[in-house]
Amino acid sequence: VLQGYAAEMDNPLMAHLISPELQNKKDILFGNMEEIYHFHNRIFLRELETYVEYPELVGRCFLDQMEDFQIYEKYCQNKPRSESLWRQFSDSVFFQECQRKLDHKLSLDSYLLKPVQRITKYQLLLKEMLKYSKNCEGAEDLQEALTSILGILKAVNDSMHQIAITGYDGNLNELGKLLMQGSFSVWTDHKKGHAKVKDLARFKPMQRHLFLHEKAVLFCKKREENGEGYEKAPSYSYKHSLNMAAVGITENVKGDAKKFEIWYNAREEVYIIQ
Repeated sequence: VLQGYAAEMDNPLMAHLISPELQNKKDILFGNMEEIYHFHNRIFLRELETYVEYPELVGRCFLDQMEDFQIYEKYCQNKPRSESLWRQFSDSVFFQECQRKLDHKLSLDSYLLKPVQRITKYQLLLKEMLKYSKNCEGAEDLQEALTSILGILKAVNDSMHQIAITGYDGNLNELGKLLMQGSFSVWTDHKKGHAKVKDLARFKPMQRHLFLHEKAVLFCKKREENGEGYEKAPSYSYKHSLNMAAVGITENVKGDAKKFEIWYNAREEVYIIQ
């Protein structure tokens, strides 16, 4: 892919086949695939090969390189932009010509999906290895490697939702690490406002997607998915946020284990969340 497609985008002999809108879009289309390739080729593969005789110890290899696996997060975050671009130009003569030269049965988009499939496959491989390495040396490392890979997958998944937030004025990076995200029913019970409104609000919950960052919790409304591919990915319109420094929490509300309560500024605003 890097030689037969990416490098060809810079090949003067192929330039006439590339439409002007596609020029200079190499980074969007391929993301940091080259970085992923070099990591595997120069570092990870070589390390794996040293464990050929001792496969049960391979967990150590993952743990030593765990930080580098975060390059996949970058790749996945760019994937929606890449897909969108691919759909606009998928029938371009340039891509057809590259595919013909490579003699690939599948078109480029199948290969651009490979890194996403790869990072999700590692946890399955590690789980299988653990199954057969119960009491041997290295089992702990395998378990720790599995936990770390699952952590990276969670971060990838969370960040894919986070990049779909629209309408937030500030810089999301300033809110600290994204710890959790998910969909909830939310009831509001605020002191201010009319009694009538308050009564109404109690019974009908709002559906909200919450993003818990270190410094703030964001309430967003999930917008319906329409279109296909990237356009089909949900987007979240930002509604409001609460600064974590002023947030209190009640673990269970009215004896219901499914509901908890977030309150703000000494219960000036109260949100019941399920």
